[in-house]
Amino acid sequence: MKRFLLTLLACLALRLPYAQAPATAFRAKQGPDLIMLNGKLFTADSARPYVEALAIQGSRILATGTSAMIRNLATAHTTIVDLQGKTGVPGFNDAHDHLGMVETANTFRAPFSVPGLSKQAVADSVRRLVSQARPGQWLSGPIGLTVLRDPTAGRRFLDSLAPNNPVVLGVPWGHGMLINSAALRALHLTDTASDPLGGWYERQPGTTKLAGPLFEYAQFPFWQAVATANPTALVRELQAYAQQQLTFGITTVQNMSSLLQGTAARQYFGAAALPVRTRLIAMPSTTDQGRNVREWAVPFNAGRSLTYASGVKYMIDGTSLEQNALRTTPYPGRPGWYGRLNFPPDTLRRLLREALVSNQQLMLHVTGDSATTLVVQLMKDLAPAAVWQRKRVRIEHGTGIRAASAQDIKKLGIIVVHTPQYGMRSPLRSWLDLGIPVALGPDGVTNPFLSIQVVTTQQATPTENLTREQAVRAYTINSAYAEFAEAIKGTLQPGKLADLAILSADVFSVPAAQLPSIRSVLTIVNGKIVYRHPAKTTNLTRP
Repeated sequence: MKRFLLTLLACLALRLPYAQAPATAFRAKQGPDLIMLNGKLFTADSARPYVEALAIQGSRILATGTSAMIRNLATAHTTIVDLQGKTGVPGFNDAHDHLGMVETANTFRAPFSVPGLSKQAVADSVRRLVSQARPGQWLSGPIGLTVLRDPTAGRRFLDSLAPNNPVVLGVPWGHGMLINSAALRALHLTDTASDPLGGWYERQPGTTKLAGPLFEYAQFPFWQAVATANPTALVRELQAYAQQQLTFGITTVQNMSSLLQGTAARQYFGAAALPVRTRLIAMPSTTDQGRNVREWAVPFNAGRSLTYASGVKYMIDGTSLEQNALRTTPYPGRPGWYGRLNFPPDTLRRLLREALVSNQQLMLHVTGDSATTLVVQLMKDLAPAAVWQRKRVRIEHGTGIRAASAQDIKKLGIIVVHTPQYGMRSPLRSWLDLGIPVALGPDGVTNPFLSIQVVTTQQATPTENLTREQAVRAYTINSAYAEFAEAIKGTLQPGKLADLAILSADVFSVPAAQLPSIRSVLTIVNGKIVYRHPAKTTNLTRP
């Protein structure tokens, strides 16, 4: 009981520092700083979906309308942008990413693959890294199921390749890794370390000794060790990633902070001062004693930064790729294996109860249909639907949502943050028609136009494809709704934050095959042009 009260108090101590004046409080005191004319601007506002022009004053949109009307607002100090017919959209809001998963350790690369590299290819790659590394330097790289499941490719194998360097090899979707003895020593973990809450180590047959593979919450300390192996490089890589996001018109990213825990997240994101709005979402690590929520209870002092902190996320099960999502049917080739929950049902019930009394939005990675059904049933048992609707609980990915659960998900006000590359079988159009809010969180796929291509043309059932306008709304206003920010951003409307992107091609009309090649030519955050395409913006602006 004492531990529960401490946990609860720590969760309640978290705050929502993203305090911006609502759109209705905006008042114009002078002429616009910037106006944009002669465009096709998609507002994402269903009442008025397209306008020709808009005016920006400070960090807010001052007015929208025809080019003639907006031009009349200009003063001698207004910068004018002639869009020359280009399409503009609200800035994309990536509702699910993991910032910090960058190459700050000595890392080998490989194309994304579920089977992954062969054992021999991994051995060759690790040997090459060892030959280039300093003693004690962290080494990392991607593996697939081929090596993760190979009992001869575990800790002893990695020790033979790299006895003096910590090695962390993980599956690219983030739900399984291999480590060696040096990695254990670096984190002061014993050879017989106890399983942390929500995660586990595989053991050598017939012993309690760690075999090398580990899963779910057991990964957290190794993620942070690799991410912070080179502090200067981490800050540089975070900044480079943000610059890449701007080239695609992404103006907000919601970061599931599994790789950097509270203290480290405050340190590195504070130093990086990223030019995109960055929401830090707590993902508390665990030990065999419980959750580490205290580290996240300290407020993030963003000052004038675009970085803010709110919300908390937990991984309830794994994924079907490594066969740890909890399903109602057994996995092929594994009779009797249905996957597993990371947390026992009583702990899951506790997480939901905390959400009811906390001001922190709860996000749940839950991908198996059995795990999804359990979450929905527990929510129904714990509080009326009207109470849950105010909480906006999120299900990340949503691949376990079945038709029987959809009505309850709608009634409870659950938001589905959909991951296009993993959810081609998801009934997206049906969810929207039912009234389930669907936001897009591509989970590491930076190009939003590739994700738009997937959700509009590649659903397994063609009638479940979204229209392009629906897809852009899912990536803008729906993602803003998924962080309680729809009153201040997500649409191009007077009074809202001036976050938008002008595109190299019309996302609503180009052939589907050309969607992934679209880029932003001008990206505006907080009313300022923060990215300008070097070749495609000549003669667009003048004072």
